[in-house]
Amino acid sequence: MTADRRRDDRDGASADAEPTGDSNAVDPKPDGGYETAAAMAHSGDSGTRFGQLFVVAETEYRLSVRSRWALALTAIFAVFSLGMATFSGSDTSPAGFERIVASLAALVVYLVPLVALAFSYDAIVGREESGWLQALFSLPVSRSRVVLGTAIGRAIVLASATVIGFGVAGFLLLLEYGVGGFEAYVGFLLGAVGLGLAFLAIGVCLSTLAREKTHALGLALLAWAWFVLVHDLLALGVVAAFSLPDLAVSAMVLANPTGVFRGLVLGALGAGGDAGFAAVLAEAGLSTGTLVGALVVWIVGPLALAAVAVRRRRL
Repeated sequence: MTADRRRDDRDGASADAEPTGDSNAVDPKPDGGYETAAAMAHSGDSGTRFGQLFVVAETEYRLSVRSRWALALTAIFAVFSLGMATFSGSDTSPAGFERIVASLAALVVYLVPLVALAFSYDAIVGREESGWLQALFSLPVSRSRVVLGTAIGRAIVLASATVIGFGVAGFLLLLEYGVGGFEAYVGFLLGAVGLGLAFLAIGVCLSTLAREKTHALGLALLAWAWFVLVHDLLALGVVAAFSLPDLAVSAMVLANPTGVFRGLVLGALGAGGDAGFAAVLAEAGLSTGTLVGALVVWIVGPLALAAVAVRRRRL
């Protein structure tokens, strides 16, 4: 009897233990054992952050290519650069390579900012009016990364169009004049890319701040008129009317991305004296490193402002 009772107790304990063990084995985690999409999107993993930027940038790039923006920008730059190079070089010798670059730089100051603003003024507000932005913001993706990814995607398109479009004229000039002085054209090409990216960043910032697409277009036109036309006229008048210290003159140059571009390209060519407001660069004492840094600030600053402003944007 005692042995039977012990055997029964042991069997009962085994039976009680089996459900407990099986329950622990099959009991699922609250999220099914997988990390949720929201936790992955907002985790501190750097790969996730860069992955989101890459996806948004790639999507924006593909949309720009499908809408023929890449082809249109390349064609515009190629046509204007070939025309300017042809007419500027008709009466010049091979020694006038730098003179052609100076003529192209004068064209770029007007053309590239206008094209960049036209390409970027609807980057955010235009997507909002189409309903695409609301759908994207509903996903577990940071709004600032959406803005930065959109800017990066469009920046790749604009930079590629600038290099290819103006590169066609550079290739023909290289065949005609040879490699002598071609480094000046390379510097001009890099400066044109930087100028375009600066105004694209300004356009994205205005698109983030504007509530309607028409408002963004108006702000973009005002920005182009101020930086390309009004600022230099006012600066030249102030410099001519007052004896300003070098620091004030340098501040005027750095306060305008077109002035920074002139300083980089025309200053390197020694053509500052024939380039309007760029004539004061020699007296201002601005180095190439300072001008490059200023152009980088003009690219990063508006994008940082847009990344902060979009967090308070109401859809």
